[in-house]
Order: sequence, then C-alpha cells, then structure tokens
Amino acid sequence: MSIRVRVLIADDDPVVRAGLSALLSATEDLRVVAEARDGREALRLTRLHTPDVILLDVRMPGVDGISALPHLVTLAPVLMLTHSRDAGTVREALLLGAGGYLVHGEFTADDLIRAVRDVREGRAHFTTTAATALLANLRASSQPQRTVASSTERMHNSMTYGLSSREAEIMDLIASGMSNQQIAGACFISEKTVKNHINRIFAKLQSATRSEAIARWLGTARPEVTGHG
Repeated sequence: MSIRVRVLIADDDPVVRAGLSALLSATEDLRVVAEARDGREALRLTRLHTPDVILLDVRMPGVDGISALPHLVTLAPVLMLTHSRDAGTVREALLLGAGGYLVHGEFTADDLIRAVRDVREGRAHFTTTAATALLANLRASSQPQRTVASSTERMHNSMTYGLSSREAEIMDLIASGMSNQQIAGACFISEKTVKNHINRIFAKLQSATRSEAIARWLGTARPEVTGHG
C-alpha cells in the first residue's frame, strides 16, 4: 500500500477549497488534512497537522500567501496554486522557496495530482504563465544584482548602525523590496509597528528614503554621508 501524501489547502475562496479537497481526496495516495482561509491560519494549521505539501494561494485577506510563504517553506514543501499571473509575483514566490507555481485554468486535474506528488519529492512544477515569467526573469538577470545583505554583512551593518535584531530583520525585508503591508504579514506585526520600526531604522541609518536606507544597508553608501531626501 502506497504512503499517502498529506495536503493542506490555503485559499480564501471556499468553492476553490471544496473543489480541490474533493479532487485530491478522491485520489488514493493523497489526503487533505486541513483547509485554511489565509496565511496566518495556514501557518497555524501546518504546525498542528504537519502536512507533506501545502497548496498556497497568493491573494488572501489578512496575511497573504507571499507574506506567509517564508514561514511555511520551513515546515513543508509549498506549491503555489493561484489566479495571479504577475511575473514579479512568480519570481518573488520562487525566491522565497516555493516548489512550484500553478495558475488556475492552465492545468488539468491529472497535472495537479502529479505536481503535488512531485513537489513533495523536490521536483518543481510550473504552468505556462509561470514558466514564461521565470524564463523572462532569467534572461533579464544576466547581470546579478545585490538585493539582500549576506549574514556577515548583516551583522557588520547592525553593529555599524546600532540596529536591533528586529530592526535588522525589517531592514532586510525593506531591501528585498517588500512593502510595509508585506513586512507586517511576514513578521506578524501591525503596519503601525512596522512604521515605528522604519522610523527608528531611518534615523539610525541617517536616511530619509527607502532607497537611501537600502544603499547604506547594502554598503553602497558611507555611514557618514547624510541623505538629502
């Protein structure tokens, strides 16, 4: 008897959840162990049910899929299953650790079942839109760009600018291009708290804008140079 793959579905649409659950549960070696309505609930239920694979939507109220993704991938392989076709979103999801990206309307039931099995084993799956976005990104990134400080740089910069560990974490997220809302979701704090942290970070980095702060954090500006807004 084959070992069943335990699946968690995270999608804010109850119709989508019901359809996916019926499809997967009818497959002999797949079993849906939990359903979540947003990223926060997905994280809680993942810790509770320890699924083998997580099917994760991108756009959900509260904590969205992209914000929850870095936390979920430390617990189980994640397969993005979404209507979102945005190339930037595809790229961000893959950089954050997603094991595949399927766009609704571009795959059959058999494709989905195969993808769930394969992602559990570490084999990536993409539908046409996601594969095209990935190819375009590879072609556009022929010259590597630094977007996030390494752990060594992070420690050095934290000491240089006097940032706390939480401030350093948030500064890394700013440098990765996240908005205040995404940072709030990723850190499970309010946007107001994020803004308070950013105000303190900007003061310590002597920066008036995000771009100035990122330049200092990544080492492309000297600490003693004051920004001009």
